[in-house]
Amino acid sequence: MNKAELIRLDSMPDVARRELQLPEETLDWVGMSGINQPLLVRDGDQARQVQAKVQIYVDLGDKLAKGIHMSRLYLILDEHAETRPLTAPGLKLLLRSMLESHRDLSTNAFVQFDFDYYLRRNALVSDNSGWNSYPVSIKGTLIEGEIVIEVKLAVQYSSTCPCSAALARQLIQQQFDADFGSSGEVSVTDVRAWLDSEQGIVATPHSQRSTAQVLFKLRNGVESFPITDIIDAVEGTLKTPVQTAVKREDEQEFALLNGQNLMFVEDAGRKLKQRFGQDERLTDFWVRVEHHESLHAHDAVGVFIKGVKDGYPPAP
Repeated sequence: MNKAELIRLDSMPDVARRELQLPEETLDWVGMSGINQPLLVRDGDQARQVQAKVQIYVDLGDKLAKGIHMSRLYLILDEHAETRPLTAPGLKLLLRSMLESHRDLSTNAFVQFDFDYYLRRNALVSDNSGWNSYPVSIKGTLIEGEIVIEVKLAVQYSSTCPCSAALARQLIQQQFDADFGSSGEVSVTDVRAWLDSEQGIVATPHSQRSTAQVLFKLRNGVESFPITDIIDAVEGTLKTPVQTAVKREDEQEFALLNGQNLMFVEDAGRKLKQRFGQDERLTDFWVRVEHHESLHAHDAVGVFIKGVKDGYPPAP
């Protein structure tokens, strides 16, 4: 920038830098939301490209300051996203850089990245595969010198109602008695043909697409975000994740998995609580499981937390 440009820049009014005549109220957060920001995210030993929507804020603690410098926050965010993958240490550095840029105005900082995370998933039996999308949020908060890093994600799965399965079996038994009860012995061939008919399987249990929302705090020293690990943990624990590419053999295997993993919302919650309680990377977690009922017009919901002192409250 030449001398003439500097003089012109200095002559431009900067209302945000003017001090107020009298003290005004402080504000908890001031900044921007809805920022479009491509970036790399470190997930385990891989760095994956995502298209994020970002919220970025600092507090306005100076009672005589008219406002913050939003352009500084934007440029710091862009520089960090351009030069390095997002990691836990990198997120801490970003928060400290935000405060350094506002050292006379602010003492707290907040940033949140929201994006869809795509993982390629293999079919259950066939050689096909496809992309599943998982909504993810990564959040960093720096308040009074303490930094907290949190990750939230959601995983969809199928849940088949144990009560409905028992009622369906009873109806099948009753139909069997009605069709064969008076005939004495029944041949295997006749039973197999009956089982293959719509008359034989007169009822089926209801199942529904379900969602597990997982929010967790990362332990200090954990560098990458265990996004894929947590998704795999949910899908591996519940056994019935929603599928992408499906042939008949995959659909049959999915029916088998649903039949072998009947679950109320309480069953899903207990399994996940036990699983996450064993993960030492998570200092705290909050999980909400929702079974989007096909029988009712409402959903069945379960919520649980790790239960640590001063941790997440058990709020729905």
